[in-house]
Amino acid sequence: MTHPLISREHIDAYQRDGVVLIRGLFADHVETLRAGIERNMAAPGPYASNNDKPGETGRFFDDYCNWQDIPEFREVILGSDAAQVAAELMQSESAQLFHDHVLVKEPGTSMATPWHQDGPYYFVEGRQTLSFWSPLDPVREASLRCVAGSHLWDKPVLPTRWVKGDPFFDPEPYMPVPDPEAEGMKILEWEMAPGDAVAFNFGVLHGARGNSTVARRRAFSLRLVGDDARYVERPGPTSPPFPGHDMVPGQKLREDWFPVLWPA
Repeated sequence: MTHPLISREHIDAYQRDGVVLIRGLFADHVETLRAGIERNMAAPGPYASNNDKPGETGRFFDDYCNWQDIPEFREVILGSDAAQVAAELMQSESAQLFHDHVLVKEPGTSMATPWHQDGPYYFVEGRQTLSFWSPLDPVREASLRCVAGSHLWDKPVLPTRWVKGDPFFDPEPYMPVPDPEAEGMKILEWEMAPGDAVAFNFGVLHGARGNSTVARRRAFSLRLVGDDARYVERPGPTSPPFPGHDMVPGQKLREDWFPVLWPA
């Protein structure tokens, strides 16, 4: 039996498009996540950035890998139904935590989240991967934008640094970052309420506009992997780096660092 928030249509859409909207997934956890973001921004972790890009206005704060230090994030990750929903969308027997990510665009932030795929930045590969992106404020123009079916492309998109725009790795094995609007790609985006969640595969090309409104746009992301996900070496340091993980290619992610959340 599937979780009451999803149907066969959700699962089919996720498998086909690599992305689907789940209404209300974190609706009961919005205030907890807001409190966690305030705690995170008051004491940022070692990977935090304000994405200070020359010529851009506002503040675009992001930080990741803080769930063990922020009790509100830990409470939601361990206590919500997100892992079960992820496993069912991935068609996986299990859902394993990869990491958390906070993205806050203050009012008047002009910087867009560049088009990118998450997978090429990571040291994990597999068909069964999933990110949840959940706004903690109502969103329209600053919502997540995803290119349908891009998780099935033959080549991954070159990972680049968001502020400088330079590549993470040698561009040779990768395809250049496309311009989905100019190239007429099918872009999926939704007007969303706090606690709604976009679920998307690590291979889906996605981005977001800046926040031109007078309200904050806080978003919480949760990345999970399924049964077939394995550690893979990249041609350079990954993001997140997880120094000292000691894993070898082909190994499942170590469960003491990346706990299995479903089955609980």
